[in-house]
Amino acid sequence: MRIPNSERTTIAHPLSKDWQGQETETSEKQPKFNKAVQLVAQATDCYQNQQYNAALKFFQQALTIYREIESRSEEGVVLGKIGNAFYALGDYVKAINYYLQWLDVARELKDLRAEGLALGNLGNAYRHLEDNVRAIEYQQQSLAIAKAVGDDRSEVAALNNLGLAFKALGNYEKTVEYLQQSLLLMQKLQDRQGEAQILRNLGNVFYALGNYAQAIAAYQQRLAIAKDIQDGRGELQVLRNLASACYAVGDHSKAIEYYQMRLEIARKIEEHRVEEQTLGNLGVTYEAVGNFAKAVECYEQRLAVAIFMQDSRVEQQSLGSLKVACYAMGDYARAFKYQEMRNNPSQNFIGNR
Repeated sequence: MRIPNSERTTIAHPLSKDWQGQETETSEKQPKFNKAVQLVAQATDCYQNQQYNAALKFFQQALTIYREIESRSEEGVVLGKIGNAFYALGDYVKAINYYLQWLDVARELKDLRAEGLALGNLGNAYRHLEDNVRAIEYQQQSLAIAKAVGDDRSEVAALNNLGLAFKALGNYEKTVEYLQQSLLLMQKLQDRQGEAQILRNLGNVFYALGNYAQAIAAYQQRLAIAKDIQDGRGELQVLRNLASACYAVGDHSKAIEYYQMRLEIARKIEEHRVEEQTLGNLGVTYEAVGNFAKAVECYEQRLAVAIFMQDSRVEQQSLGSLKVACYAMGDYARAFKYQEMRNNPSQNFIGNR
């Protein structure tokens, strides 16, 4: 069973805010040290604005200075940050290279907490390379250190990420075990956003197992949190998952209700892509209950959005759906009309919504 499409599931190990290294140096090295601090600040601004290549340039310059003045603690920090930038760019091999260097520095300095963070980030990178056995090894080491030093944030990250690695290996029993531990700890930390993320991961695992009732329960908890913290995007994502799970158990009326809620939000925030996708899902669900008139209504609205977006692929899909639905309810003239429109792509419709 396919898990519903979803946003990124990894919980990052908290380097950037929670571990910054030393802030002072000897007077002889102070000018260079200050320059490096300045470069790191510039790099951090770029990173936060998702300008990862620019961030790398500044981080590399800072790294050169820290190595020149033999400031090992700061060198370790920057190695980790460079690894994070490559990770954000999807270059996991380079990320691993820098995380391993950071791990060496942390162990040399006997900085146990930094060692745990480096191990966790290594685990995340290896999981993205689909080397889940190695990912599990690193996350388990990270988890042991997090527990030893009382770092709840790193512990919850390691538990969540262990769950995801075991899921990739098809070991759903272990996945649920780690995710539930992670959820309890996140609730203890009163991190609502993090709790919502783990509930989504848990719901997706139950969905993959065909345990739709448990998936729905997890998604409903996530929906409540999304509403409580006014997370519109989170609401959109979980409403889709809820509708899919309800459809899977044959509760089409509930699926329609969730899709309608999603459609309303998408229109309110002008998320046209989500709008057209939801209209398509609504059409399919109405067809499943034999309400072809409502299905046609949804497909026509989807067609209008596709034309507005100038998306010929979705326009063709909508016309195909309209032809099938019209044919199913015996309206052969309309079915033929939509087939004709499909055969003759309609640039004159673009912009008419």
